[in-house]
Order: sequence, then structure tokens, then C-alpha cells
Amino acid sequence: MQNPLISILTPFKNTAAFLPECLASIKSQTYTHWELLIVDDGSTDDGYKLVREYAKQDSRIKLYKNSGSGIIEALRMGFSKSSGCYITRMDSDDIMSSNKLEVLLKNLQTYGKKHVATGLVSYFSEEGISDGYNSYERWLNQLTQTGSNYSEIYKECVIPSPCWMIHKDDLVACDAFNPNDYPEDYDLTFRFYKYQYKVIPCNQLLHYWRDYSTRTSRTHEHYAQNYFLEIKLNYFLELDYNPTRPLVLWGAGFKGKSIAKLLIDKGVDFIWICNNPKKIGKHIYNQELFGFTYLNSIQDAQSIVTVANKQSQKAIRAFFKTHDKMEMEDYFFFC
Repeated sequence: MQNPLISILTPFKNTAAFLPECLASIKSQTYTHWELLIVDDGSTDDGYKLVREYAKQDSRIKLYKNSGSGIIEALRMGFSKSSGCYITRMDSDDIMSSNKLEVLLKNLQTYGKKHVATGLVSYFSEEGISDGYNSYERWLNQLTQTGSNYSEIYKECVIPSPCWMIHKDDLVACDAFNPNDYPEDYDLTFRFYKYQYKVIPCNQLLHYWRDYSTRTSRTHEHYAQNYFLEIKLNYFLELDYNPTRPLVLWGAGFKGKSIAKLLIDKGVDFIWICNNPKKIGKHIYNQELFGFTYLNSIQDAQSIVTVANKQSQKAIRAFFKTHDKMEMEDYFFFC
């Protein structure tokens, strides 16, 4: 099929200030055979009226109101109304590069099914971009340029939620938007990984990602750190954990203690180590903490690393390297 229909799924809620730029970027795409399934998720501003006017002028824009509540149900509704062979997402406060759909589609048509197309992203903000977001952008784009996104999937979400495209059959096969698990973009990324959909390398900037203080990912409880940690651990235990090997947890900070509590609740045995002399030998959740030298007595372990300090991470990686350990097989960085 030379000119397939692309379905763009876009939930929105109280983003009237940004919708004109978003919609203009969609309407100016070099690839024109698309439909926009845009779903109002309970806006209290003028967003619905604004989009309705755009829909009157362009039949490709199809406006709905969410019959449920929340972004997952809005995505589910949009997907149920879609007719395209290819599915992509767009956030209502962001901007597409003019060739975004064209590039993503071309890459998918070149590589075929069981692939995910994505592209480079760039954050922008009237208040300026924080060091944290700049660092995330660089890290994410480096992975995308080589298609090695899954190699660090347990650190952060490795596929940008508003910048991917996939064949509709593949999205259905991995259960699309049916799970009610938040953060929904990270959960979907893990399912792409689970179903072994390969990420297509891309070195083109395709998406401008707006940051502002009231953005949902900054304010909603579903994007709090505890949700990220739980989803990481659940997929690790399902996809990469080998119960015949000892499990070692590195670090006893907030993330380490959170993972330890989850492991205990799930009845998963582990050995807990840290480099804080004030904690070594103490018990947290009735679990003793050991120093790093204790590792010498453990054979063939798998490790979850929750140590965030960059220098400490370098030392930990050096340790694994000297012991011929493989990332994503023997050790997994959770931060």
C-alpha cells in the first residue's frame, strides 16, 4: 500500500492555549493521508470549542468526548474509532516537525511489521529547560539514533510517548491501550519490549516536546516515582528475572528501599548491599544490609542497581566489567 492511512491519537484536557500550534503542525504535515482522533478528556477551558471549529474545516479531524475518565480511556476511545493501518500518538500541547509522519511511515514501510518507528525529540519551554530534562533528552536521543532503546529500559521510559508509530496489527497484538497500568507510556514501551518489536534507528528531529509546570506528567499522581518503580519491577520479574539465580539489590536510598519493600511484598528473596557504612549491618524491613565485599561470596547473581550517583554508577559498571557481567542479563540499572 503506497498511501496508507495514518491514525493519530490525541487526548486533550485544558490545553486550549497550546492546541492551535499543535493542530497547525498536524495540518502542515508533508504526508497528508491521516486522520486525527482527538478526544476531550473533561476539559473545562475552551479546548473543545476550539477543536470543533478545526474539525468543521477539515474532515480529517474527528472530535470526541471521553466516555470515561483519564488518558488511558481517552486513548482507548480514539483507538476504537481509528481506521488507519498505522497508529501514532500526539500530545495536544506539543508540535510535530513538518515531516514527522512521512519519516515515521517510511521507516516502518522499509522495516516492516514487528518494528516501532520513533525519532529524535527536543524539549522547549518559555521558562527554560531544566538540567534534568536536558539530560533525559540527550540520553533518549542517543538511544534512538542507534535503535538501542531497550538496552536501558529499566532506567526511564525509552520511547517518547508522543513520538512513535507502529502497524495497527502489532499494537493490537500487544494489547494496545487495554491495560489500566500507569504510567501508560512506560507500560506500552515495556510491552513493545516484551513482544520483541525492534526499534528502528533514526537521527532526525521529529517532535518538539513542550514542558511547563502544569503538564500532566509533572503533576498527576500516576506519574509519581513509586508508579515508575513498581512497573519496572513487575516487568523485570516477568521478563528478565531468573529465579534460579541469587538476586542482589544495590543501594538503600529511596529507590532501593522502595524496591526492597516491593520484593518483600511479592515474596521474592534477595540479598541487599550498600556502600553506606552507617547502614551496613543494620536491618530495614527485617532485611540485613551487607557491604559490597559480600558480593565475593555470591555466585552467578542477577543484580538490580538503584544507586543514582553517577560516580558510584561508574564504579559499579567497572566492577561488573571486571567480572565479565552483561548488562540486561546479569545486571539492570533502575536509575
